[in-house]
Amino acid sequence: MSIHFTVSDLARNLFHSLGHERAPRPLNPEESLLLECYLAGQIPESAWSDYVFETPELARHVEARRSPH
Repeated sequence: MSIHFTVSDLARNLFHSLGHERAPRPLNPEESLLLECYLAGQIPESAWSDYVFETPELARHVEARRSPH
């Protein structure tokens, strides 16, 4: 059995564990609308992954919105 991690997963986990996770940059109006639609369940995961591929900042906003403060 093998376990695979992407470099971005490892880096994100490392930064998070060190407490150096930077706040996500503000989204433009189109990105904000995409985020709200995704969080409301109106965008399927397959389409969302395409948006995140183009704009990785969207994933940071999802994590920030879902993480307990």
